[in-house]
Amino acid sequence: MITMTKSDVIAELHRFSSRERREILERLLELEDEARTLEEHRRLADETFLMLDALEEQNAKDPAR
Repeated sequence: MITMTKSDVIAELHRFSSRERREILERLLELEDEARTLEEHRRLADETFLMLDALEEQNAKDPAR
């Protein structure tokens, strides 16, 4: 496995054709979309767990509900 730093990658970009750089850009944009989607799911999960915690606390205070 070859490990490259960010600086290594940036330094080598000029060697790629315009089409190859476009493919790299498309993949980077896909990764950004995936990261945003994952972050949105995490945020929604956090909100849901906060709501559940509040309901459990309310039920603990008034179990007759």
